[in-house]
Amino acid sequence: MRRVAAQHTRTRDADDDGSVLILTLGYAVLAIAVILVCTAATSLYLAQKQLDAVADAAALAAADGFDLSVAGGEPVARLTDEGVRREAEAMIGAVSQDARLLTASTPDGVSARVTVAGQWHPPIVTVFVPEGVALESTATSRTALR
Repeated sequence: MRRVAAQHTRTRDADDDGSVLILTLGYAVLAIAVILVCTAATSLYLAQKQLDAVADAAALAAADGFDLSVAGGEPVARLTDEGVRREAEAMIGAVSQDARLLTASTPDGVSARVTVAGQWHPPIVTVFVPEGVALESTATSRTALR
């Protein structure tokens, strides 16, 4: 009985040769794919946050581009579309080379609304997205003087 069990164990071991190597290679490929996806997702997230920061800075600078006048003995700050665009372009030119200004206007004469756009390219595997991904961010800021 022992001989039969020993022979059965030997034949089973001989049939299992190489299966651990295939599993190891499969898990290694899966781990590399997960790392690449996580790296690309993190890079995309950081690129969007950077574009958001540029839009915020441009809107804040544009809100300071007001024309000051006195009405009824009180100072009145009024924004114009030209002033908002001028200040937003100056700020974007100073802080970012990758972002471009899409729109800059004042919807109510007190707020500055700025929209900027950029392009994201994956850090490692660029063959899947050769043109990159278009990103856009809009920010609004109000003048301190009303």
